[in-house]
Amino acid sequence: MDIRFTDCSVRFGERVALQPLTLEITERRVGIIGLNGSGKTTFARLINGLVKPSAGQVTVNGLDTVKDERAVLSEAGFIFQNPQHQLIMPVVADDIGFGLKNRGLKSEEIDRRTQAVLSRFGVEHLARRRVHELSGGETQLIAMASVVVTDPKILILDEPTNQLDLRNRRRVADTIATLDEDTLVITHDLPLVENVERLLLFHEGRLAADGSPHETIRRYHEIAGC
Repeated sequence: MDIRFTDCSVRFGERVALQPLTLEITERRVGIIGLNGSGKTTFARLINGLVKPSAGQVTVNGLDTVKDERAVLSEAGFIFQNPQHQLIMPVVADDIGFGLKNRGLKSEEIDRRTQAVLSRFGVEHLARRRVHELSGGETQLIAMASVVVTDPKILILDEPTNQLDLRNRRRVADTIATLDEDTLVITHDLPLVENVERLLLFHEGRLAADGSPHETIRRYHEIAGC
């Protein structure tokens, strides 16, 4: 993973969502934390071009997120906070294969890759399940599978354990821990990022801390007043 922010900032009208930031990320496991409205999601969405810089530049593995927008979308997959928004087709296997179909792959290859990713995530039994029948944890895993099947180099997960019960939280956390892809995890679930290589803390649109999970979480508690 090679992500570079060069004097990058973001404005939405009069509101500054991200203050000018210069930063390089090369670690394989990175966490992003902060209070609501701190700028962490804006930062993460800059990485795959869902948000464009108002000033400055962001590159991902050498690709400019503005000039090389389509290539960046293939390089960095994004799993949204509400994974149901990513499930388009009514049946699980069809939804996972949807992105591959859009890339022009033949049906045999789509079926092979769909079955492979279902097996990898341990959810083969859900292949013919209707997406509206999935539990919260199953929905999160299928949303992840639908992105992973397109072979991104980087996965960005926005609050992947949000509103999950303890059992499903553990299941999703265990799956994230075994991913082959480089990952950036945005979360309020601090145990989920206790073992990342690097943890970033955002506050009021600025990078407030950047380092080990222990030190960054300590700073987060100071800011949060708890």
